[in-house]
Amino acid sequence: MVVMINRVYRHFKGDYYLVIDDATHSETMEKYVVYRRLYGDGSLWIRPMDMFLSEVDHDKYPNIEQKYRFELQEIKSLAEK
Repeated sequence: MVVMINRVYRHFKGDYYLVIDDATHSETMEKYVVYRRLYGDGSLWIRPMDMFLSEVDHDKYPNIEQKYRFELQEIKSLAEK
């Protein structure tokens, strides 16, 4: 799975985030996702790519229907018909 830059994702707990970019840790070479909250203070966050793309732990969260921790949202323009 690939993370799409400048796209909106929904966290399995319900909030929305804009993916700004991906980044690489200079010493470990681990890949990260850089994203911004689309609520509250709009702060900037990072998370390891593997965690961002991981599936929801349905043993821990049995009532969550979303498959992945973050899922890409298809947001249609109001002007489109």
